[in-house]
Amino acid sequence: MENLIERITIDSEVVHGKPAIRGTRILVSSILEYLAGGDSIEDVLTEFKELTKEDILACLAYASKAIDHKEFRVPAA
Repeated sequence: MENLIERITIDSEVVHGKPAIRGTRILVSSILEYLAGGDSIEDVLTEFKELTKEDILACLAYASKAIDHKEFRVPAA
């Protein structure tokens, strides 16, 4: 899971410092909203052609760690 989390970055210069997928301006929360709305990983990948399945899984891993209140590091961009 830690390797996946490395795909998520927080940079105050990118999308106001909100967690985003590395190298993009796509918010973790946006991907989670698509999935929560019933879209499949394949649906999300069709919508966001620059993403990979691992990017989507990284969003889920980030959310899992965030709600578990465990301390973890997100690399700066």
